[in-house]
Amino acid sequence: MSLPGSDVILQRMMALHPKIIDLTLDRVWRLLAALEHPEKAVPPVIHIAGTNGKGSTLAMIRAGLEGAGLSCHAYTSPHLARFHERIRVAGKLIDEDTLSAVLDECYTANNSENITYFEITTIAAFLAFSRASADFTLMEVGLGGRLDATNVFEAPAVTVITPVDMDHQQFLGETLPEIAGEKAGIIKRGVPCVVGPQHEAAMDVIEARAARMGAPLMAYGQQWHVWEERGRLIYQDETGLLDLPLPALIGAHQIQNAGAAIATLRVLGQGDAEKAMTDTTWPARMQRLRSGPLVEAAGPAELWLDGGHNPAAGDALAEVLAGLPKRPTHLICGMLNTKDIAGYLRPLAAHAEQLIAVSIPGEANTLPAEDTAKAARSVGLHASTAEDVGKAVARITADAPHARILICGSLYLAGAILRENA
Repeated sequence: MSLPGSDVILQRMMALHPKIIDLTLDRVWRLLAALEHPEKAVPPVIHIAGTNGKGSTLAMIRAGLEGAGLSCHAYTSPHLARFHERIRVAGKLIDEDTLSAVLDECYTANNSENITYFEITTIAAFLAFSRASADFTLMEVGLGGRLDATNVFEAPAVTVITPVDMDHQQFLGETLPEIAGEKAGIIKRGVPCVVGPQHEAAMDVIEARAARMGAPLMAYGQQWHVWEERGRLIYQDETGLLDLPLPALIGAHQIQNAGAAIATLRVLGQGDAEKAMTDTTWPARMQRLRSGPLVEAAGPAELWLDGGHNPAAGDALAEVLAGLPKRPTHLICGMLNTKDIAGYLRPLAAHAEQLIAVSIPGEANTLPAEDTAKAARSVGLHASTAEDVGKAVARITADAPHARILICGSLYLAGAILRENA
């Protein structure tokens, strides 16, 4: 008997819990037990938490390991165009038959009990990873860390905490120390932890947790350093200095993400640091779109895509724009109604001619375009609305054919663009 397609099973899973997010590990442990604990059979885990840079850092670690001939499972979220992007089995996107099989098995074993979509699909990834050989498993936290569905590994090979900042306060706490405490929940007893650049308040919490757990820290500015010098990336720790190409991912913030990736490879004692810089790809992180119907419609205008969505991401994006060759820049922005809209847009105001706000297509939690435009005006941006991204591009290019156009504000918007522009 053939299984229903993955989309059908995923739709069923959406109805298994009334909330999209409900942070606890009780349901996860119940289903893992029903499946005879597949998480205990996955290859050594590299567990990554943080507010910004998790995905980019994971992608660089994966490029470094695979560049040295090692194979990696990888779990990331959310997906952009297709759910399959979340699960890489031994370096390849999970195929439809395998995905449908593990989803169906999890759905059946769950026996209609309450469980969130993220929890059950994460467990499906564990099941797929447990049945295929690989050298490492790269695991990105979905939200927070302490109570995240990925936080079920007693002894990962290494944990990584990228920069912690304000985001998801309704779930993680209203202060930076509270949020850092949730992120630091992935630190395990005796397991090395690589830490990227942190605010002092966040670092204090991380250091305290590591001390309690006897976890050796490899922290930016202490055990390792990274900087750009004459168009090269320089990394230094107690084992020596590396002179490497700049990361393939654009932006000064990627220097620090690259440092965390290299530090992780050094802790593991494996991987190719140069390949980690040159071979990394990660969509919707200041990605230049070069083909597709939207690019054709834009004509000679530059078209860029970025999925950052919180104030720290706005700061990083503003720094990238400041470093690009001078060109009139126009923003097309759509955001979720759970975000700090003004905080994200404020640093971008100095770098853009205007912002055209859109609602995110097919997304129940989209902020209405007019609300995004209102927030943009409050931070000094000239702002208007458009029915969709295509109409916004047409309006911009009619007035400024050679503009730089940046579509930004949400990974969900970025995913819609990548689907439409395929």
